[in-house]
Amino acid sequence: MIAQKNPSSDTFIVIHPLDDAPEVKRTGEHLGEMEMTRGVRTLLLVLRGYLILMIALLGYHILDLAGVFSRHLHR
Repeated sequence: MIAQKNPSSDTFIVIHPLDDAPEVKRTGEHLGEMEMTRGVRTLLLVLRGYLILMIALLGYHILDLAGVFSRHLHR
């Protein structure tokens, strides 16, 4: 909601977003490709490694709960 101060009095006019005029959307088509710096590339590789590690730990935990890595022999 947008609240605008009415200059002629001490009241506010509240405009609901559905009643407001639509805004002009911007696109990035005119920007072209951006060069990735070495620091950004390094951080993305670290993030990729972290995500792979977390997925591997989740998989291990699920398999452990399923009893694939049984530590006790059942009689």
